[in-house]
Amino acid sequence: MSRSTAEIRRTFLDFFAERGHREVASGALVPANDPTLLFTNAGMVPFKDVFTGKETRDYARATTAQKCVRAGGKHNDLENVGFTPRHHTFFEMLGNFSFGDYFKEDAIGFAWKLLTEEFGIDADRLCVTVFKGEDGVPADDEAAEMWRGIGVPAERIFRLGKADNFWQMGDTGPQGPCSEIHYLMEGKPKDALVAEKVAESLGWMEIWNLVFMQFERATAEGPLEPLPRPSIDTGAGLERLAVVLQDKRSNYEIDLFQGLLGSISEAVGKPYRSSDAADDTSMRVIADHARATAFLVTDGVQPSNAGRGYVLRRIMRRAIRHGDRLGFKDLFFFRACLDVVASMKEAYPDLERARALIEKVAQSEETSFRQTLSRGLKLLEQRFEGGQALDAHFVATLYDTYGFPIDLTRVIAEERGQAVNEEEAQAKVREIQEPSRGGKLAASTSAVDKTWFDLRDAHGPTAFVGYEHARSEGKVIALLADGQPVKSLSKGQEGVVLLDRTPFYGESGGQVGDTGTLTFGKGSARVTDTQKPLPELHAHHVQVEAGRLIAGTKVEAEIDRTRLEATRRNHSATHLLHLALREVLGDHVQQKGSLVAPDRLRFDFAHFEPLTVDQQNAIEGRVNEMVLANRPTVAEVKSMDAARADGAMMLFGEKYGEEVRTVRIGGDSLELCGGLHVERSGDIGLFKLISESSLAAGIRRVEAVTGAGALGWVQSQSALLGRTAATMKVAPDELPDRVERLSKRAKQLERELEEARAQAALGGGGEAQDEIEELGGLKVLVKKADGTPRKALRPLADKLRDKLGSGVVIVTSKEEDKVALLVAATKDLKEKVHAGNLVKAAAAAMGGSGGGRPDFAQGGGPAEGLEAGLGALRAALEG
Repeated sequence: MSRSTAEIRRTFLDFFAERGHREVASGALVPANDPTLLFTNAGMVPFKDVFTGKETRDYARATTAQKCVRAGGKHNDLENVGFTPRHHTFFEMLGNFSFGDYFKEDAIGFAWKLLTEEFGIDADRLCVTVFKGEDGVPADDEAAEMWRGIGVPAERIFRLGKADNFWQMGDTGPQGPCSEIHYLMEGKPKDALVAEKVAESLGWMEIWNLVFMQFERATAEGPLEPLPRPSIDTGAGLERLAVVLQDKRSNYEIDLFQGLLGSISEAVGKPYRSSDAADDTSMRVIADHARATAFLVTDGVQPSNAGRGYVLRRIMRRAIRHGDRLGFKDLFFFRACLDVVASMKEAYPDLERARALIEKVAQSEETSFRQTLSRGLKLLEQRFEGGQALDAHFVATLYDTYGFPIDLTRVIAEERGQAVNEEEAQAKVREIQEPSRGGKLAASTSAVDKTWFDLRDAHGPTAFVGYEHARSEGKVIALLADGQPVKSLSKGQEGVVLLDRTPFYGESGGQVGDTGTLTFGKGSARVTDTQKPLPELHAHHVQVEAGRLIAGTKVEAEIDRTRLEATRRNHSATHLLHLALREVLGDHVQQKGSLVAPDRLRFDFAHFEPLTVDQQNAIEGRVNEMVLANRPTVAEVKSMDAARADGAMMLFGEKYGEEVRTVRIGGDSLELCGGLHVERSGDIGLFKLISESSLAAGIRRVEAVTGAGALGWVQSQSALLGRTAATMKVAPDELPDRVERLSKRAKQLERELEEARAQAALGGGGEAQDEIEELGGLKVLVKKADGTPRKALRPLADKLRDKLGSGVVIVTSKEEDKVALLVAATKDLKEKVHAGNLVKAAAAAMGGSGGGRPDFAQGGGPAEGLEAGLGALRAALEG
């Protein structure tokens, strides 16, 4: 019965393909058009709009092996991963789906036949559950009868409530009862079946869930109505099936994990399955999290401090900490991620294409976090040694200042017998940070209003003719004003026009939408933008300038050609730029966003350090080389497999159809793209990079101009250079030397000014004793040095302390609404005075912060609290 996971996956898909199901490739882990979900967490997510009726497909049956990630909530507590036999962040869900085609009887029959006949699982070790009825929803006696009909004994059919055997996406919409299949892991069936609730019996493991979508609610309080076309959604965990078919007791014992765990064990020099259970747990954490990391990065997620990126960062840093615990001294996590690529690239080829990016992301995050880990652990250790509690403010500061994760602080604290209130700490973080830096989901997609699906279903798609024509005739098939369908738009009114055919390109792929005019009879409308609310609909945003536009009217649609040509140049240049970046910087470069407008182009990409001048020159030179080659642009529609075989560049995580459009520009650049491009690469004209910057951790941004825009930029820079040279009274090529000399002179003058201010603060060289007072039997010198640069305060305090001989020096310096405070004590007072404690007392009274060594400390706070701070200092010295 033993089969590899690859064989199990293939057998499942082939079984349903032979029964009329379309094998559909896994959707991306970042759900399309659903900002309510962080990640794809179930097999049905890519079909959500099909089940709700918003989307139609050209097939009524489907089967998939879907990538899923669960990293929180009721489904998966991240901290359980590695500690339990079946918790994972990344897993695969095998499924079969019916969209109004077959229903319960076939779904039950398919599942039982595949498990007992194709996979050869002993039927005596299987039981099923059905919905018992609850909250006015009837029991699923129909499913129970069907299970009995295929041979499942009545005593092995369990009835459970809504918490276990009823599925609904929300309070409204499609919903229905479930039927689960469980496998007996241990013991004898007749002994294990005494449990009233099979889900509570440790001997049983759920391996398949069949959802029967047969009802819907129009409103939360409304009645449960039968769906006109009931549907099927099933999910079988691949890892769990492998446990059964490979006769294992834990998911981590199956072949998918054994290679990963073996590599981790060998790399760290410790055996897996040793007497040290903690080491085994750490290895399982690394193996699981390496899988999640490799797949999330492949699907376009980058570690960050918000949304999906924050979840990925938590996953990666948890694995890295467990590696540190195991004893890894050098970077190790990237190797674990590359082992995932090697083991799963046949099933998921995108992993190999993203290999370089996965490696770079993992190396960068581990390098960064090891520094964070070292600093954070040191600060935590100081806190533990001092016997201080980990209050919310400290935990929040540890996160905000040092990037040390709050959940990691809690775990470490628990290991030391202390408690951390995560909710309070998170609230403190929100107080410290800007609201925009919170952990909210930063979705890259937005939900599509049902209105657009209704309009498409009612009127059909828009035929796009913009590849061949800049002007064409079309008929108005729908009009909207303020988001609602209307019959007409009058002069001066703004709205949206849908045409049956159009030359206007709708914004997508980074390219902005076309503008232009619609003319009809004696009327006209200015098109201010064109959007694509659905891939097959072009929505023209218009303002009617003359006449009255009525649904059904024929119009002449004409694009603003000058604007379009400029946009085409920048779009084609973006493709050449993408290729040049990869050639110069490495294969890890992946597009993370773009803007193609008439006046400029902007390109965001994965890279982990600033571009040098030499690299920018090389990139610019390579793009212009392809421009000068003046090769024709070739656009072709072909199958996705053919495009991959040709080596076409594609965006990871992007949703593509079975047929795609490839565009070859400049001879060497080949990408999937539905946008508009120049006829020959030479049409781009001059290409000029104008800026390079950091957008986020691991993401760089470049901007460039082409054609007339590039010429204008060069001319403006030349004029600026000329004016600057004239002002400096030198030739343009002599400017660098002149600026360097002026810079050196300015620094020299700054030093002299600081020295003069410091000397003035010392009283022009006079005796400091005039300002001394006695507190607690000690000589204390208080010096107010307002206007003295902050970096000059320490040398000033040292000089005053040397003059004093024995005593304490207090230096303050106001700058706008803040004040800096320094305390320096002579060495002979080390048993009597602690400068750090004095500054802490003063800072607390001022409403600021500070601390330091016994002989020297510094702090600061609001200027209005200075007198209170000095009062606290004097009181501390007197005491």
